[in-house]
Amino acid sequence: MSKRKPVVALVGRPNVGKSTLFNRLTGTRIAIVEDLPGTTRDRIYGESDWNGIGFIVIDTGGLEAQSTAEYRTQIPGAAPLAKDSTLFITEIQNQAQLAMEESDAIILVVDGKEGLTAADIEVGESLRLSTKPIFLAVNKTESKERQLNAAEFWQLGLGEPVPISAYHGDGVGDLLDELVKVLPEYPVDEFEDERISIAIVGRPNVGKSSLLNALLGEERAIVSEIAGTTRDFIDTELTYEGQRIRLIDTAGIRRRGKVEPGIEKYSVLRSMQGIDRADVALLLIDGADGVTAQDAHVAGYVLEKQRSVVVVVNKWDSVEKDSNTMVEYTRQIRQDLKFLDYVPVIFVSALTKQRIHTVLPTALAVAAERSFRISTGEVNRLLQEAYDRNPPASHTGRKLRIYYASQVDTAPPSFLLFVNDPELAHFSYLRYLENQIREYHPFLGTPIRIFMRRRNKKDE
Repeated sequence: MSKRKPVVALVGRPNVGKSTLFNRLTGTRIAIVEDLPGTTRDRIYGESDWNGIGFIVIDTGGLEAQSTAEYRTQIPGAAPLAKDSTLFITEIQNQAQLAMEESDAIILVVDGKEGLTAADIEVGESLRLSTKPIFLAVNKTESKERQLNAAEFWQLGLGEPVPISAYHGDGVGDLLDELVKVLPEYPVDEFEDERISIAIVGRPNVGKSSLLNALLGEERAIVSEIAGTTRDFIDTELTYEGQRIRLIDTAGIRRRGKVEPGIEKYSVLRSMQGIDRADVALLLIDGADGVTAQDAHVAGYVLEKQRSVVVVVNKWDSVEKDSNTMVEYTRQIRQDLKFLDYVPVIFVSALTKQRIHTVLPTALAVAAERSFRISTGEVNRLLQEAYDRNPPASHTGRKLRIYYASQVDTAPPSFLLFVNDPELAHFSYLRYLENQIREYHPFLGTPIRIFMRRRNKKDE
């Protein structure tokens, strides 16, 4: 049996429906689907299974010769490339090649509506050099006529063409029946949920992909100085000191008013889904810029999702420093992000690898805090002492009274207080109680939730 889950790469020229097929196989909306060639840039990973056999699917950018891409707009009727995509032709092709190298099987997706093209032949020639099992999926064959015309793709010399409709799902089952026959068996992982998921988040162009590559020691994601290069979120698994980790690289998040329609709009939605799937968010800040309004906005998104946070100040090598710079910078971050005063702040340079070794240990330490539990006896003791030291102010002649408390959940830590009237609890007093809990145990980088419930006879 294979020690890792088998990998299937989806490749083909631009705009043939690879991302639609990816979404169909994974049962998600992870990959951005847009009727523009060049929309998918990085390798996008997802999990799928068929007939009890699990595998990982990789969506890739379109394989297309650079000369073909450059003159695409001169071809009558040719679909236009996505905005700025010509700037990334070489990088997109490199990512597709890396995906094929990682894979156990390859699905070449072609366009049954457009028919066989010179670009398909060129891609087919490169694939014939591969020793991996290759399956030929003729997409967009919703009509009987197109299904019959799929036979022309025999010319690629890659075996029998399988007519499918990724959008409607027609023929996909037949394709998967053949695919799983060649995949190596993979033992069911009983500890699948023991992964720690860490999302790299931040506004555009703060170095998220550069940090991912620095952590992995390879060119895992396309790195560019152009803001918005990463559109989808990218999952990468690794093991660090015995702990399984899933790293999620996300597209840059901008304020709602700054989000352009179309592709960038959906990138923000994908980024939020990436945050939702994480245990810990590495909030990247540009060391040269300091905390901006957009940084605070991204932090607010993460906090809404109740995720743990590590503030990572990147590009620290570009900051002029003295012996007090780091202390002053940390103080300023605490002031600008007052609602995240409990999170650790680390200073790194993804470019020079300065202090990169501190990122994962800090993130794992924060992740462990999500699972910490205080005994009921200790919760009641510390809250009673906090109440006695600083009783709440009365409201219309009535004062909040706390009868009983308990930590009822973890990830994030959640506390339930039985009181005489929840409406008597002012926000400032809840914050006071939270600070008292953190004095007992800091819950580093992790939000705390406090709920209140009116005590009744059943509770007594």
